Amino acid sequence: MKLHFFGAAGTVTGSKFLLETPKLNILIDCGMFQGLKELRLLNWEPLPFPAKDIDVVLLTHGHLDHCGYLPKLVQQGFKGPVYGTGPTLAIASVILRDSAVIQEEEAKQANEEGYASHHPALPFYTLEDAEKTIKLFNPQKIDVWIELAENINYRLQKNGHIIGSTFIEIDLNGKIIVFSGDIGRKNDLLLDPPKKPQWADVLIVESTYGNKLHPDDDADQLLIDSINQCIHTKGTLIIPSFAVERLQTLMYKLWELYNKNKIPDIPIFVDSPMGNEVLNIFNQFQNWHKLSHNEFNVMQRHFNIITSYKDTWKTIDDKRAKVVIAGSGMVTGGRVLTYLKYYLDKPETIVILAGYQAEGTRGRQLQEGAHEIKLQGKFIPVKASIKTIQNLSAHADQGELIDWMRPIKNIPEHVFLVHGEPTALDAFRVKIRDELQLKATIPHLNEIFTLWHTTNLLGN
Repeated sequence: MKLHFFGAAGTVTGSKFLLETPKLNILIDCGMFQGLKELRLLNWEPLPFPAKDIDVVLLTHGHLDHCGYLPKLVQQGFKGPVYGTGPTLAIASVILRDSAVIQEEEAKQANEEGYASHHPALPFYTLEDAEKTIKLFNPQKIDVWIELAENINYRLQKNGHIIGSTFIEIDLNGKIIVFSGDIGRKNDLLLDPPKKPQWADVLIVESTYGNKLHPDDDADQLLIDSINQCIHTKGTLIIPSFAVERLQTLMYKLWELYNKNKIPDIPIFVDSPMGNEVLNIFNQFQNWHKLSHNEFNVMQRHFNIITSYKDTWKTIDDKRAKVVIAGSGMVTGGRVLTYLKYYLDKPETIVILAGYQAEGTRGRQLQEGAHEIKLQGKFIPVKASIKTIQNLSAHADQGELIDWMRPIKNIPEHVFLVHGEPTALDAFRVKIRDELQLKATIPHLNEIFTLWHTTNLLGN
């Protein structure tokens, strides 16, 4: 009974964990690596396990770093089902299609403009690859045990990170293995608080903020001050945003500020094709968030939803003070690159980073005070004001992670810390030892652990 760590080991991206059993090989998440070039290059390497021998994929949620490698897995021979909640698979479908289109467009542009390091530049996968993968999706219920094979069952439980997100429990003949996925916040504006595991013989837990407590910064006041400053200078406030959850949270927060007369009726543009599709998913899965159908529709009407690239250019040419929320959240791709290309060198521009910025991303460069960043082959000077909202994170902080683990009644035989940068992982390891008296292991990339040696754990 083995556990392979094919991603999110010593880094926050590329989540892929293979549970190898005598009866089934189960892949939990299938994410792309993002950020540093040395990590991104790992995406081009074949999985260190035959894809054709993987029987099933279970998804905790639909973010790219948890599902974005699926088309490559299919290219390598995977033919099994992909299970997750309805909204998770709906979001994963949107993200895979969007990712494929972006990669095709970037490869085409790199070839046309001659700035590719490979000739010709090739997309990581195509839209055709994504569509082939989506045909394998099979939505599942939450809070019920579902049989995969004799003596192998799994259960999905809400964990509050994004709409549809869950942690996964796998029951191997009475032994419970818990994969946390990405754990959300207990006071999220749109989602219910995370449920918590009660038993875990093996626990695999994320550590994104394993070394931090989210500050009590006043996001409302930062937005109010930034919008007022833009009105005064006739500037533009640009908020790079993750299309899933963060964009909807920002919309809700700005709508709420307007209704409370805390900000004026400034034009607010939402430019994220993927984000627009996620808004439709929020409408489709009403029981997964706190807003009523009427509230959600009224909120949407307050914003200028951009649906074409032509309207992106109209917005760029609009000389009024304005707010633009555009993907992507770490400034790694998407429409926000077009806005930054034209606005980043203007001192009246304000950029607010509203989420985690992984190492090696343009968002991290801006956060750390870079004087220029490279966009589409050109270096753009940074003259805009760069600000950060910390407390809108969709990830639990150290205290919330400990709180999520505390109800576990038994002492797990193994605790593995994943999905964190090295300093966060080690700080969380020490905190778990001191606070919960648990010994935790930080696995290396592609490391394999034998969980149990017994040959009859799953019966004959």
